Amino acid sequence: MLRQFLSKLPRKSGKSDSPELTRSTSCTTAGSTPQPHRSNSLNLGSGRPCAPKRTSSAVFPASVVAGIEPLLPFKDVPNSEKMNLFVSKVSLCCVTFDFTDPTKNLIEKDVKRQTLLELLDFVSGSVRFSEPAILAMCRMCAVNLFRVFPPNYRSVVSNGGENDDDEPMFDPAWPHLQIVYDLLVKFITSSCLDAKVAKKYIDHSFILRLLDLFDSEDPRERDCLKTILHRVYGKFMVHRPFIRKAISNIFYRFVFEIERHNGIAELLEIFGSIISGFALPLKEEHKIFLWRVLIPLHKPKSLGVYFQQLSYCVSQFIEKEPKLCSTVIRGLLKYWPITNSQKELMFLGELEEILEAINMVEFQKVMVPLFWRIGCCINSFHFQVAERALFFWNNDQIVNLIAHNRHMILPIILPALEKNAQNHWNHAVLNLTINVRKMFMEMDDQLFISCHIHFKEEEAKVSILAEKRKEAWKQLENAASLKPIAGNTAVLPFPVTCFYVFSVLLYGILIASLERSWGGPCSDLCELYVSTNFVNSLTLTYTVVPISVDSIFLATLD
Repeated sequence: MLRQFLSKLPRKSGKSDSPELTRSTSCTTAGSTPQPHRSNSLNLGSGRPCAPKRTSSAVFPASVVAGIEPLLPFKDVPNSEKMNLFVSKVSLCCVTFDFTDPTKNLIEKDVKRQTLLELLDFVSGSVRFSEPAILAMCRMCAVNLFRVFPPNYRSVVSNGGENDDDEPMFDPAWPHLQIVYDLLVKFITSSCLDAKVAKKYIDHSFILRLLDLFDSEDPRERDCLKTILHRVYGKFMVHRPFIRKAISNIFYRFVFEIERHNGIAELLEIFGSIISGFALPLKEEHKIFLWRVLIPLHKPKSLGVYFQQLSYCVSQFIEKEPKLCSTVIRGLLKYWPITNSQKELMFLGELEEILEAINMVEFQKVMVPLFWRIGCCINSFHFQVAERALFFWNNDQIVNLIAHNRHMILPIILPALEKNAQNHWNHAVLNLTINVRKMFMEMDDQLFISCHIHFKEEEAKVSILAEKRKEAWKQLENAASLKPIAGNTAVLPFPVTCFYVFSVLLYGILIASLERSWGGPCSDLCELYVSTNFVNSLTLTYTVVPISVDSIFLATLD
């Protein structure tokens, strides 16, 4: 096995060839049988050893060719031959091994490890890299790093990575991979690397395959990839638009197709630093990225995994251009979680940060649907959600915004406060509700009294309508009991029943859609005109009488 590994080395020759001839054109995999791709191994398939190449006998003495010793260290060769030796060492490292079995190829693995460490020390120096050296380096990194991961079955079971009890999975090949990653970082950040030459090999294809590695389950690998992509974005300005577009495509696929990806947090962290470098005024493409990418990223169930990085990206946009506050708030209201209390807490936290930075003009654009949603949160039976919403009144900036717009906000919030004060089960929420009521009374006593009177009147109307509905159903039950079904006579003719049920369902769907789109109640926008007359034959005939949409019931009975 060692002989096969060292057969990668060029044979001795009487005279030196150019660096172009020292480049490796293919790679060798240790072992006699091909192995499938694995996320935790570096097997890339078996292949024949590379054809030997001629080079200086001072670089490759006969003892090395015989397979007794590894390559000479860089310090033992003249400066004129160091780049040839670098290319040969890099080509030697294209041989890959199976790290799932720690007992296989121990000697060969150690030789490769020592060679990689030598290369790491050499790259940290001040030798200018030739084009063949850049090509060989990029090829070696591709051979060792680029691989296809198996399907992430654990993510499917754990609902997209929400299960915090899952232990991170570590790649058994990581001690080897880490050296390759460190070598790539040193290579890219080296002042001796000519970006104009390197961009031919660190191209779009190389970057796309680098981005694919962000789906690795090993957090250590994702952290290294984050550093490398940072450096690539900083060094190769020509690739910046492509990198942004490629990352956006990963986000699109995550949100609208698979909802499973291990590297969303790291990619958002990279984008956070990219956003901080955007010039003002913001380009239209950057605003589109905010609306079409960052806002929809609030939708997936696994939001908690990357929420901190996402919130930072959004805050960077708002810091750059405060006028975007109303846009972001509308987006949050659009994707507001209804049945997920933990996500609702995250939304409330992000909303408070945005309200701290919003100006009065932008606040007034969204305050009606915003406080309608906050009112719903105040009435939540999940005490943490209700408590977090009431904590808004502990923020002086938000209280100041509310005070200047109290004539619009108090009529929306007061019903929620009164319902909490009457029947909320949690004492902490109850106390906070009473404190908020006192704050509104201190702001404007007359307005509070007026809104309270209006609330009591509306509550009385609702109570009366409820009693009428209850009495109507009671009369209907009594009438039905007095005239039991005889023979095959139907109580409600089928067409009439279907029409009534279909109308009510269609209306309910319409109202729900409008409320979700507009972020507020829509029941005051239209009325349902349905009433019934109960005929002796127990059939229904329709008349047109307006009633409130909040109390759909049989209005009149003869």
